[in-house]
Amino acid sequence: MKTVDAELAPLDRAIVNAFQGGFPVVERPFEPAAEALRDRGVDVDADGLLARVRHLDETGVLSRFGPLVNAEAIGGTATLVAMHAPPERFDDVAEQVNVHREVAHNYEREHPHLNMWFVVSVADASRVAEVLDAIERETGQPTYNLPKQREFRVEAKFLVDGPLSEGDLDLSRLGPAVEPDGRATLTPAERDLVMTVQGGLPVTATPYRDVADSLGVDVDWVLRTLKRFLAEGKIRRIGVVPNHYALGYTENGMTVWNVPDDLVETVGPAVASLEFVTHCYQRPRHEGVWPYNFFAMTHGRSEEESRERIDEVRETMAEYWDVGDDDWDSLFSTRILKKTGIRLDERADANTEPTDTDIEPTDSNAEPTTRNE
Repeated sequence: MKTVDAELAPLDRAIVNAFQGGFPVVERPFEPAAEALRDRGVDVDADGLLARVRHLDETGVLSRFGPLVNAEAIGGTATLVAMHAPPERFDDVAEQVNVHREVAHNYEREHPHLNMWFVVSVADASRVAEVLDAIERETGQPTYNLPKQREFRVEAKFLVDGPLSEGDLDLSRLGPAVEPDGRATLTPAERDLVMTVQGGLPVTATPYRDVADSLGVDVDWVLRTLKRFLAEGKIRRIGVVPNHYALGYTENGMTVWNVPDDLVETVGPAVASLEFVTHCYQRPRHEGVWPYNFFAMTHGRSEEESRERIDEVRETMAEYWDVGDDDWDSLFSTRILKKTGIRLDERADANTEPTDTDIEPTDSNAEPTTRNE
């Protein structure tokens, strides 16, 4: 894939760095966003900022503009699975795995035995075993389920050289004041909102109003609900979502570690604090096959940079325990076998409250339903 990092103008670099999270949740968000850039020495007005975000989106520098939905908090479950695909049958096995609609991502990774890694996403956790049993029957290969046991970090930000290179601009304080309501389930209206924004917001001067208009609801309800979802963790952040391959982050290294169990709670936050670690989890071991219980994902713009970052993870680990050569490994992806995204619609549907009423909103705090049922 072509990388465009070197071709980005200073304004584009400022946008990518500044707005990978913390974009304002107000009716005309590009105005305060542009003002914040000007306060930091980046000369742009709201129209100019909108035009550049649209350009970055249309040229593939961005994957999308809008919310990063936390699928786990919306409903259902996902799990990471490893397996061995014999080299002489690798492509056939990949096809057998990928035909399952529950398989969202599948990667070939460098490992002498476990060379295929995929994610299974389902609305009901009991379905994981069914899917894996089917894959084992069809491929003749055992699978190794590695569900997340503890999450230390999910912060896939990809910064570039240029203005605001720290990526610390946060305008999430703007917008309506809200409080979490404690509900794990979704209302039908909330479900429709999630489905509408999961692929991104319209790149317009009034993206939230455009979403509200498409759903036939009040814009204030959209603003309040998205702000509440941020507070509740249903949405991790709102902003630009870069195509990290286009930015030059082509080296995808999954480092795995056999951390002493009594140190995981201490080591986890320390590794998660490294700004280049995008994902950091505790997962189960599989005796005799997989000795590692700690995963840290890193990305680099070259093999050398990626190796340096992995070395830094090891140095951080070594501050807490004596890391031997057999206590860790790094598995680089060599091929994307499938990448269709999490099937969030089914997971949200299973977590949506049934309703027998269709109540129109009467004020900005009312709970609307969609009009196009």
